[in-house]
Amino acid sequence: MMRIGMLTSGGDCQALNAAMRGVVKCISHSGEQVEFYGFLNGYKGLIYSNFRMLTSEDFSGILTRGGTILGSSRTPFKTIREPDENGLDKVEAMKQNYYKLQLDVLVVLGGNGSQKTANLLSEEGLHIVSLPKTIDNDLWGTDMNFGFQSAVDVATNAIDNIHTTADSHGRVFIVEVMGHRVGWLTLNAGMASGADIILIPEIPYDIDKVVEAIEAREKRGSRFTIMAVAEGAISKKDAKLSKKEYEEKLAKSPYSSVSYAIADKILKKTGREVRVTVPGHMQRGGAPDPYDRVFASRLGAEAGKLILKREYGFMVAYKNREIVKVPLSEVAGKLKYVSPDATIIKEAKMLGISFGD
Repeated sequence: MMRIGMLTSGGDCQALNAAMRGVVKCISHSGEQVEFYGFLNGYKGLIYSNFRMLTSEDFSGILTRGGTILGSSRTPFKTIREPDENGLDKVEAMKQNYYKLQLDVLVVLGGNGSQKTANLLSEEGLHIVSLPKTIDNDLWGTDMNFGFQSAVDVATNAIDNIHTTADSHGRVFIVEVMGHRVGWLTLNAGMASGADIILIPEIPYDIDKVVEAIEAREKRGSRFTIMAVAEGAISKKDAKLSKKEYEEKLAKSPYSSVSYAIADKILKKTGREVRVTVPGHMQRGGAPDPYDRVFASRLGAEAGKLILKREYGFMVAYKNREIVKVPLSEVAGKLKYVSPDATIIKEAKMLGISFGD
C-alpha cells in the first residue's frame, strides 16, 4: 500500500485543485493500491498533524474549481528553523508527522518559499515531489507556472474595463498588478490589454520619462493613458538604495502602494487627473482558465508518474514546451526575473509601449 501526502502552501491561485486531481487520477489509474492524506492549511497542517484522508469523492468535480480544497497558509522559510511560540521544532515536527503516517512521498504544491521548504525536507531525508504554483511565474527552472495564465486573464480583463472610463473622462489610469518582485504578470497583462506604459521591477523607471510618454500621447490627440504598474515597480533613484534603505523608505511612505506614489508625482508634474485601480486578490481568484486546467492536469499526471517510478527530490517543470523534472536543489532560493533585454521587451517597445526608462 502506497501512502501519499499532499499540501498546498503559500498564496492560493487557480488550478491548485486541477493539479492535485491530476496526481490522484494518474496514480489511481495505474492500479497501484494507494491512500491519500491531505494536510490542511499548507505546512501548518504538516507541522501540527492536521490532516484528513482523501477519497475519490474529494477529487470529483474540482477541475474547474478555484482555490484549494486543502486550504493554504504562508509559513515563511526564513523562520522555518525557529521554534514556534510553544518551543516546537517545526522541521522536526514535520518529519515526525511524515513518519507517523508512514508516507512514501509528500507532494508539495507551492511557489518560491514553499519550494525552499520542500527542498529542505528533501535534504532531511523525506521523499518529496513538488509542483510549480504561482501567479507570479517567477519560479526558477520552469518556463511556466500554473495559475499564471489565469491571473493574466483576470488582470487583462481589469485593464480592459478601465479603457472606456479612461477615454470618457480623459484621465490617466494606473492599474496595479500583482507579481511580487518580478514583472511577468504585469508585462503580459499590460501587452494583452494595450497598456501605453508598463512599469516592472526589472526596469527601474524615471518619472520624467513616464510623464514624457503621457504628454506625447496627448500631443498625438489621445485623451487618456493606461498604465500597468507592477506592485514591485521601483524608480531609478530608489533602485540605487540598499535593500534595507529602500525598506525603511517604504515604511515611512505616506502612500499605500507604489502606484499611488506614481499617481501623485504625475499629478504634480502635469496637473492631469490620475486614478488608481488595484484588482488585488481578484487576480488569484475564480476558476482556472482552460489553459491552466490542461497545464495543471499535465503537471499533476507527470508528478504521479515520478511517484510511481519512485523518483523523488524533483519539481515537475515546463521547459522548451516539454514537461521535465528539475532537482529541487536547483530550484530552491532562485527567482526567474524578466530580462530587460528579453525579446518580448524589445517587441513591446516596437509597439510603442513605454517602460519609463
